[in-house]
Amino acid sequence: MTDDHKLSLSVQYAIDSEKIPARQQFRRWVKVALERDVQMVLRVVDELEGRALNRSYRGKDYPTNVLTFVYDDVPGATLSGDVVICAPVVAREAKEQGKDLTAHYAHLTIHAVLHLQGYDHQKQREARRMEARETALLLKLRYPAPYLVN
Repeated sequence: MTDDHKLSLSVQYAIDSEKIPARQQFRRWVKVALERDVQMVLRVVDELEGRALNRSYRGKDYPTNVLTFVYDDVPGATLSGDVVICAPVVAREAKEQGKDLTAHYAHLTIHAVLHLQGYDHQKQREARRMEARETALLLKLRYPAPYLVN
């Protein structure tokens, strides 16, 4: 992995909160996880929009922490997609899990960017690979390992 992958990132805030990371933070977290050129939108939403998207695209009638949508995934071309982060769910999870809110945002952003690039966690082997990659990137950024049990 090199740091010379191109990134076109638009960050959209559809919710007001001073506890949501700044654009620069999201950009840093996305960049560290890049393994290819990416053009993406990262949208931070409320529970209403998060629930509607999860219901429409996954058939699950509740807001989830993060959703990833891949649009163009042509080998050798710039990858295109969207990431949607539901701020109230992220805040609730961080509190319930005793995690620093910023570290949890970093983890979920990296998690989503890895999904965008084809990582998955449906099978145990894939999950181990993805979790190891997330952990390595978060440690590189000086955040704690996300899968440690408190």
